[in-house]
Amino acid sequence: MSDRLQGKKIAFLTANEGVEQVELVEPLEAVREAGAEAELLAPEAGEVQAFNHLDKADAFPVDRAVGEADAGEYDGLVLPGGVANPDQLRTRPEALEFVRGFFEAGKPVGVICHGPWTLIDAGVAGGRTLTSWPSLETDLRNAGAEWVDEEVHVDQGLVSSRKPDDLEAFKAKIVEEFAEGVHEGQKASVN
Repeated sequence: MSDRLQGKKIAFLTANEGVEQVELVEPLEAVREAGAEAELLAPEAGEVQAFNHLDKADAFPVDRAVGEADAGEYDGLVLPGGVANPDQLRTRPEALEFVRGFFEAGKPVGVICHGPWTLIDAGVAGGRTLTSWPSLETDLRNAGAEWVDEEVHVDQGLVSSRKPDDLEAFKAKIVEEFAEGVHEGQKASVN
């Protein structure tokens, strides 16, 4: 265990059902191993039902409902993927407001796979360069983002990756960006 993120508090935001388990668990372990406190937030209290692609996997206890949380309490945010997860999150005003708070404050954000759908509906994807699961390319371009096909891409504190195969690079970059802290360039205009 390192102390690279000692004293940092990182939010992991998912829907209550549909998050891709490996995209939640591995980054969560990485930030904790680096010394950060991590909290799992979801729209509802209770638990998060994770999936291995389309099959039910483990359930994880929710630390806090996102509507009771404030981005100002955290040093960074991770938005894991899974198809159903961000599709549900992007319909929850309290989740979108929470995500916008990180961009308004210039705090680092990590997003993987289908996670950028939440960024689109939060109005923070425009003007950014990022990667994602390939099927989101058109959605991101339509939202004013530049899409790139890379294992991991960093745009002023916004770390993005395409899929579970990219997790090693994603984990290393989110720890690096969370350690760096606030990025002035991260303060993208929020639509």
